Amino acid sequence: MRTSLTALALVWAMAALPLSPAFSKTMTTVAKPTASNPADLPKGTPDPRAFLDEIDGEAAMAWVHAHNAASLAQLGQNPLFEQYRTEALKILEATDRVPAPNFATGGFVDNFWQDKDHVQGLWRRATWASYKSGQPDWQTILDIDALSKADGKTWVYGGSSCLPPAYTRCLISLSDGGLDADEIREFDVATKSFIKDGFYLPAGKQNASWRDADTLYVSREFTPGELTESGYAYVTKVLKRGQSLDQAVEIHRGEKTDVSAGRYPVRDVTGAYVADASYRYLDYYHSQYSFHDGDRTVTFPLPATSSFSALHEGQIVWWLKEDWTSASGKTYTSGSVIAFDFKAGLAQPAAIEPDLLFQPNEHEAVESISQTRNRLILTLSANVVGEIRSYALKDGQWSSLRIELPENSTLSVGSADDESDRIFAWSSGFLQPSTLYLADAATGKVEKLRTAPARFNAEGLQVQQHWVTSKDGTRVPYFLVGRKDIKLDGTTPTLLYAYGGFEVSMQPSYSGSLGKLWLEQGGAYALANIRGGGEFGPKWHEAGMKTNRQRIYDDFAAVGEDLIARKVTTPEHLGIMGGSNGGLLMGVQLTQRPDLWNAVVVQVPLLDMVNYTRMSAGASWAGEYGNPDDPVEGAFLRSISPYHNVKAGVAYPEPLFETSTKDDRVGPVHARKMAALFEDMGLPYYYYENTEGGHSAAANLQETARRYAIEYTYLAEKLMKK
Repeated sequence: MRTSLTALALVWAMAALPLSPAFSKTMTTVAKPTASNPADLPKGTPDPRAFLDEIDGEAAMAWVHAHNAASLAQLGQNPLFEQYRTEALKILEATDRVPAPNFATGGFVDNFWQDKDHVQGLWRRATWASYKSGQPDWQTILDIDALSKADGKTWVYGGSSCLPPAYTRCLISLSDGGLDADEIREFDVATKSFIKDGFYLPAGKQNASWRDADTLYVSREFTPGELTESGYAYVTKVLKRGQSLDQAVEIHRGEKTDVSAGRYPVRDVTGAYVADASYRYLDYYHSQYSFHDGDRTVTFPLPATSSFSALHEGQIVWWLKEDWTSASGKTYTSGSVIAFDFKAGLAQPAAIEPDLLFQPNEHEAVESISQTRNRLILTLSANVVGEIRSYALKDGQWSSLRIELPENSTLSVGSADDESDRIFAWSSGFLQPSTLYLADAATGKVEKLRTAPARFNAEGLQVQQHWVTSKDGTRVPYFLVGRKDIKLDGTTPTLLYAYGGFEVSMQPSYSGSLGKLWLEQGGAYALANIRGGGEFGPKWHEAGMKTNRQRIYDDFAAVGEDLIARKVTTPEHLGIMGGSNGGLLMGVQLTQRPDLWNAVVVQVPLLDMVNYTRMSAGASWAGEYGNPDDPVEGAFLRSISPYHNVKAGVAYPEPLFETSTKDDRVGPVHARKMAALFEDMGLPYYYYENTEGGHSAAANLQETARRYAIEYTYLAEKLMKK
């Protein structure tokens, strides 16, 4: 549990397309609207739904509770609802799950665990021998349920940042109900207790890191209003033990127009301090990154999109997100991983000549970079199939070996040991329960530790990968999971999912709830690897940014049309689902292609793309979506903004909008106002807002099970009709 608290929050659109004659529905007249679409309101007209902007306002919450009750009453009367909730909860709370292990100092294994008796969870620890035996003797370090009860809060554990080399003093992140804003407390692992009069940072969107045992670097809102337009910190101060926040001394300041800015100590894999680093995120993808060498501040001449990924054996490792040519004229292509001597680079930054560790082809991508004591670990994908490679530096030369894990599956590194070269690696697939392996990154030796029990009957099911040509001629892959003997008569209830943004890859994974509540019931599931994601590297993402975003929506519609053309399903039996940026995707599909879908699950979405930069943390995503105040980008955003493109007289599928009151990243206002607009225009819809849970829309397993029950009951009612 040596995770960093310095990560940024990550989140997560063209005029309506003409209906394709092959897939058109009969257009019907809906009830006359009682309030106009915001796009049709005269300039200066008061917003009739402005009361919903006040997140915890009395009128807004009364609206939320009333609409929650109405949706639960309607869906809850279906016997499937309680069946699905019970089955989902049984899967989520199963005690025979594989406890996800993290290497801890001194030969221990840490795990965070939730079940029916530990709703908010336990941070617990076992010896390596005990864990490997399959019968771990867990010792509780921190009981979040007990802490919640004592404090009268619904604490959501956000992780710990522990001081090397002992890693016994930790900064614990605690969020009330799942907010991104957290409070940070100092904790002693040895005594399993919070430090009396120890470091304490009140709730806020903040980062804190250890400089030494009595010193923190803290980035937060020190003075009221001292946050960026995106709502994040841009001032860093040194806080000494015993000082109050107003006594901290400033060491770094960005600009209010930044997404965020900060400064933190850089350490090598042993935990030894190496240098200070500071950053200014100019937008979501461009940054000014500097290192502080004594009185000197050094910035390497790399593209502003480059990602500082590791400090390994004295080499600084970067992940390039665009092509770059060094001073000698050598070009390193987008998606490559490079490394060069850190001290030499600090001395002569303009003269750096990196080593090339990995250069992807057009179908490959880097998914993550981690390191053990002596090895650098790259998790890769090729055509959305995983691979893990281990790199070593010896006598100035890099070499690599492939970790022999199962082929044709999704692979990930769960934890890398900084005291040895061991890694915990996971293998998973749509029909393959997650399997945990112990791998030696130095030798490539792999040992299978355990496999999670199957949560649904996969007999007779198969996974296929198909490719479809999008509107502009680009070939886009998608996975289809369904029965081997599927009848190609268009009657199969099919759920299509995608994300399509922020360079996030959508890969095959095992979901017990999806399998039990959907595949076992005869449904098919499709996962679309559309542009905007990271499946094929930075260029796949960049192809759908800003005013090119219509390509993403065309990709998704093309997959839907292909499922219909293959006679897997028809619009009557085809539903779609997506969250956050994927919720925006769902909103666009709802308004652009209402002819293609009969169910639309819109989870924690962005929907008002005209005003999104002024809502919650929306300003931080202008690098992805564009600036609504720019004439060209603003015109495009208005043309695809779901909230501004609901038309009278169109037969829309009845959507399900889901959000969370405690979501301080995207915020609940998008979903609230879209639902209220549907209501004002006489259009049917479902709405559910979890009053806790943050951007994940659930603060514990019980809430997650209820959300699954809502979603799959809705999908069954819409798509499984004969």
